Amino acid sequence: MMVEPTFDRVAFEIGSLPIYWYGMIIAFGAMLGLVLALFEAKRINYDSERLVDVVIWSIPISIVFARVYYVVFQWDYYSQNLGQIIDIRQGGIAIHGAIFGALLVVVIYSMRKSMSFWKVTDILAPSLLLGQAVGRWGNFMNQEAHGDETTRSFLEGTLRLPDWIVNQMFIDGVYYLPTFLFESVWNILGVILLVVWRVVGNPPRGYIFLSYFVWYSVGRFYIEGLRTDSLMAGDLRTAQIVSILMIVFGIVMMVVRRKAKRYDDPSEKGLFD
Repeated sequence: MMVEPTFDRVAFEIGSLPIYWYGMIIAFGAMLGLVLALFEAKRINYDSERLVDVVIWSIPISIVFARVYYVVFQWDYYSQNLGQIIDIRQGGIAIHGAIFGALLVVVIYSMRKSMSFWKVTDILAPSLLLGQAVGRWGNFMNQEAHGDETTRSFLEGTLRLPDWIVNQMFIDGVYYLPTFLFESVWNILGVILLVVWRVVGNPPRGYIFLSYFVWYSVGRFYIEGLRTDSLMAGDLRTAQIVSILMIVFGIVMMVVRRKAKRYDDPSEKGLFD
């Protein structure tokens, strides 16, 4: 029995221009992340205009970096289809590229405005993770970022997923594991933990951001192993390699910064203060 997907990739059309769910969901995730960051800025009396400026600059740069990252690891295909390099309406961006692009913006902006890089990233880290959690539903709409083949009975009986998710996981006659959902749930849990720790724990400056690196990367490493559409570097999954590097970096830097100023310290005297 054939099952029709619950959702089409196109949300609506303006004339002959299709508007895709993927882009709308990515934008919605970015908006929610900004709202969360602004709430935190208000709570600690931080300059919200600075955060808005950082986010406004980060979004387009992150998208460019995310696309470049994806294209580089799919160059065999795009070298033969150059006209599709800038076409991201149906997916084809890599979150690790977006993260690196956003961090570059934060570094440059912090240098120009004499802001603490660690302070800014501690505020933005839960927001970034929230944006990633929401953004994974763009993959759901595109029927991508899924895992191995499975059965409807497993999705309904074992995972207890509703029909609207199960039906969308029916792709070309086969049901697949919703790894996008696993990562989205993992990220939401991370948002909760980071926000609670930030509010009640007052960790050393930089720890919230570095913990984001570790938390996200641990989940991504294991979930990536379930996926069937991973970007590859030879015989290795690129995302797993990057995840290991991020985990190591996060742990090492937390050891280095264990005596740093506390998160709620209002002073900002240097870039890596």
